Amino acid sequence: MSATHQLRCTNCNTRIAAESASSNFRCPECSGLYEVIYPWSPGASEMPASPVRLPNPGGMRHLWQERKTSTLPVDQSGVWRFRELLPIVRNVDRVVTLFEGNTPLYEMPRCAEIAGVDWLLAKHQGMNPTGSFKDTGMTAALSVAVERGFQWVACASTGNTSAAMAAYAARAGLRSIVFIPEGKIAWGKLSQSMDYGAMTVQLKTDFDGCVRLLLELVKRFPIYLLNSVNPYRLEGQKTPAMELCEQLEWQVPEHIVVPGGNLANSSALGKGFQEMKHLGLIARVPKISIIQAQGANPLYRWFNDTNHEMLPVKAETRATAIRIGNPASWKKAARVIEEMGGWCEQATEQEIALAKAEIGAEGVGCEPASAVTLAGLKKLVAQGRVHSGERVVLILTGHTLKDPQYTIDYHRGALLTDAEAAGATDLERSRHEALRKPPLVLEADEAVVLKALEERMATSDASMAAATSGTPA
Repeated sequence: MSATHQLRCTNCNTRIAAESASSNFRCPECSGLYEVIYPWSPGASEMPASPVRLPNPGGMRHLWQERKTSTLPVDQSGVWRFRELLPIVRNVDRVVTLFEGNTPLYEMPRCAEIAGVDWLLAKHQGMNPTGSFKDTGMTAALSVAVERGFQWVACASTGNTSAAMAAYAARAGLRSIVFIPEGKIAWGKLSQSMDYGAMTVQLKTDFDGCVRLLLELVKRFPIYLLNSVNPYRLEGQKTPAMELCEQLEWQVPEHIVVPGGNLANSSALGKGFQEMKHLGLIARVPKISIIQAQGANPLYRWFNDTNHEMLPVKAETRATAIRIGNPASWKKAARVIEEMGGWCEQATEQEIALAKAEIGAEGVGCEPASAVTLAGLKKLVAQGRVHSGERVVLILTGHTLKDPQYTIDYHRGALLTDAEAAGATDLERSRHEALRKPPLVLEADEAVVLKALEERMATSDASMAAATSGTPA
């Protein structure tokens, strides 16, 4: 396939050469965001190129599988292994990789029972090198930055983007700048960007305020913007869709559930599935649903507004990765839901905390923002939008160690306010009680320890059975 690609505005369909994008990656005609298109892309028939022959699906599947046994760094990457579907650099041997991708797909039988479905899997993007899905996009966009000769890169972040950008910039020998909202980021994430050598700037504003300042900065200096408005980020972030289908022997699940923050990830996955269907790699696309935190839910409000007016909100949620009130990619995400089916739901702080504990109890674990997927799935099943016999995949976007303080506070009973806890049903309260595992502080005496253990064992089995059976203890 030709490595030729263009950028197309997702709002007005204006096309430009890849090198012609402005520093903020916005269309000068309508301020819309761009997407990358190739000669074989759906709707790219007017793109100047030699006659397009679609690649052989069987041949690509075999090639991608064969690369798993290669020792070449570009083949060991779970992003660049699929490079035929993202020809965005001229020399793939010079891409910046930390062997991202190739993340596990876990069966979740207990969470399936809790949610009311027969078949539930979790695609854990938190198992990437820096602990989040952002690595798949960063390897792609930063490789483009290197090829185009940039020395500085920058992003605004709630945590995961900054960690990924700083790591990949350090790997490439580039210098990086991170803008984060003061006091509104998990320390585990902040420590990563500092450890990887980024110039970290805490601003006394929220995420959206950080973005506004960053956009002014990239206009004045030769700094490459690496937030998700950069369309090359999404080219990397679409590859988990391919990886997921490969792991399922190219059988497509009925439903994918994704957390909703800045909303680029859901649109990237949608692009990946739609391209695979267009190329004959899969016969159909799944439905994609997006779940937001109730305190940061502008897309949810938009879908439920009869006037369909996007109104930014003041984001407030402990799920820091999705604490975004004015998501840049909301139009892309809304289009994916409308084209592929699916819904947008919201989850309260109590529901997120419970879902996180339930995922953790499977031995998997995730950061709070990832847990909105399970919390939202429960609602979609209760509403009849997801049926018990459908195959569902949760996209877990971050590792449980991204925000350890959240987990500690939960198990000590110090996470939720009285008002938040009061919103729980009797069944939810029973589950919380069964799942909380605060540390026991005991005297170093054998008799004391044995007595405490016997008491704990006697109550543990009963409470866990109540929590998973749907019957309050």
